Amino acid sequence: MPLTQPIAGLDWFDLDDPDSLELSKLAERYRLHELDVEDVRHGCQRPKIDEHPDYLFVVLKELKSDKTIDFDDFYAFIGRKFLLTIHPGPSDTIANVVRRAQEDKVTRFDRIFYFCFDDIVDDFLPVLDGLADETSAIEDDVLEHPTPQMLRRIFEVKRKLIDFRRNAGAMREAANSIQRIEHGVIADDLDEYLRDIYDHLIRTVELIESYRDLLSGSLDIYLSAVANRTNEVMKVLTIWGTVALPLVIITGFFGMNLPLPLQNTHHGTALAVGIMLASTAAVLLYFKRKGWY
Repeated sequence: MPLTQPIAGLDWFDLDDPDSLELSKLAERYRLHELDVEDVRHGCQRPKIDEHPDYLFVVLKELKSDKTIDFDDFYAFIGRKFLLTIHPGPSDTIANVVRRAQEDKVTRFDRIFYFCFDDIVDDFLPVLDGLADETSAIEDDVLEHPTPQMLRRIFEVKRKLIDFRRNAGAMREAANSIQRIEHGVIADDLDEYLRDIYDHLIRTVELIESYRDLLSGSLDIYLSAVANRTNEVMKVLTIWGTVALPLVIITGFFGMNLPLPLQNTHHGTALAVGIMLASTAAVLLYFKRKGWY
């Protein structure tokens, strides 16, 4: 069933299908604004707070996958006498909040919403720890293995952090907006708890920025390592090309179809080979003195 009542006796309804007709019935029952209902049905909303005289409409971002950093919308309509939570598909947050509310014997809808918000934000830091380990591993490997696979890995992690930063930053602004509402459907005694969520989100955003800077540094190291490897290759090719140049000149000179000195003697070949060996040794000795290898 898409519509459930997580805690018996409380007008808290949970809907796991934003397109369900049950949403229309609940919207009519609690007089929800049609634009809010439209936002829920369309999906892909940014975290925000819409304040109405009788209720508060909140859009949050729930982390669904810690590997690909996928977020799903989590909607909440908080009134003084009802709570409506909506999300596409199953949500671990609801089960965690039900258990926590039953343990603390909480019946206030604003406090249950706080539990939802807090549980969603608590899932961020473990994922950030994983991204921190991945960033550290990239820093350790980028110098030794500056390969195209490493470059792809850097951009994949950076893309995850960008997506994480966008959602966590908007969640931070939502938390800040909620705690600034006075005498609303969320009681003022929850301000300290909401401020704690806000602090966690600030820390999350700061950590994301730090990891992005570290990845940017790793990218610079990668580009420098690739440039150094290219320079080393060009250096070796230049040395071999310079060594071969006198040989080409000598063989070209003795290969001309003209009368040349010693071309009819038995020692002509030995002389040409000796000149080539001497020129090679001279070029290598010159490079050695210049410290080029």
